[in-house]
Amino acid sequence: MGRESVLTRAVLILAAFEPDHPVLSVSEIARRTGLHVATVSRLVGELVEHGLLARDEQRRVRVGMRLWELASRAAPTLGLREAAMPFMEDLHAVIGHHTQLGVLDGREVLFVERLSMPNSVINVTRIAGRLPLHASSSGLVMLAHASPKLLEDVLSGDLIAYTAGTVVEPQRLRALVAELRRSGVAFCPGFIDERATGIAVPIRGPGG
Repeated sequence: MGRESVLTRAVLILAAFEPDHPVLSVSEIARRTGLHVATVSRLVGELVEHGLLARDEQRRVRVGMRLWELASRAAPTLGLREAAMPFMEDLHAVIGHHTQLGVLDGREVLFVERLSMPNSVINVTRIAGRLPLHASSSGLVMLAHASPKLLEDVLSGDLIAYTAGTVVEPQRLRALVAELRRSGVAFCPGFIDERATGIAVPIRGPGG
């Protein structure tokens, strides 16, 4: 990579950790970031000293409690999560399946809360996990109420097919979004996983 600042390199290292890859070795971090192993090793050591990263007994690295603490203090979704939780708990009790809360972030859905149910249906979402707008029920609901520019950006971008059920043809996707805008409910069988059906509705503010 180029001559990034120390801060940029530290951010790249922190961003290498994902919900599906919460624990990484130094070499794996180097591979994911494109940074030299020696650079990663040095910066990881400093981040561990500050509690932003932590090592396990095998010297593998994970996000540290200090980073979680700092993120929790400033989380812009904290108020939303607190307001939504009673309603999520009611819904969770009624349907007996996983219930999650997602917000729009760029061209993806970022899931900020989830209530799980043992022995329930397949669900690929996780807290702090992301899914593309075109392939998830939450994303399609957001796309249905998004700005025209965002819709056009998504339609003209890479529409990845996760299963045979994923809608990736721009005209079909446009029609689906228009229908969701009218109905207010996204019902997506097999869009991400052929064994699962995603159902989502928008949460509106006081102004609609």
